[in-house]
Parts: sequence; C-alpha cells; structure tokens
Amino acid sequence: MIYYPVVVFFTEEDGEFFAVVPDLPGCTAHGETPEEALREARIAQELWLEGARERGWTVPEPSRPPEMRAVG
Repeated sequence: MIYYPVVVFFTEEDGEFFAVVPDLPGCTAHGETPEEALREARIAQELWLEGARERGWTVPEPSRPPEMRAVG
C-alpha cells in the first residue's frame, strides 16, 4: 500500500476529528478520535485511488519525503 500524508485536526464546530489527504483532492474522512479519523482516511484513500484508476486519472505520487516512514 502507498501511504499518502494525512493531516488530522479537531473541529470545534463538529466536535470530531477531521482528516485530509492533501495529495488527493477531495479525499477526507472524520472520526471521534484521531486514530479513527486516520483509519477512515486510509479507507478513503484506497477508494479514491481505486476510482481514479477506473477513470483513467493520473494518480499523484505521495508528497512526503522518501526517508519518512508511514504511520498507521
């Protein structure tokens, strides 16, 4: 699995954690905990990539430096 960077933050308005995969436009998720938001973001990432491949879209490379290790 290719891991893309994920930004997780808490939203006061929703009272939940929100996760964004910046390299994949529109790829977002949420959860009650940071861990849940990250887990859901990984699922959203896979679905985004699957849909992109089916449509023949160009799949971007992850923007994280290659020496960083993925967590999650």
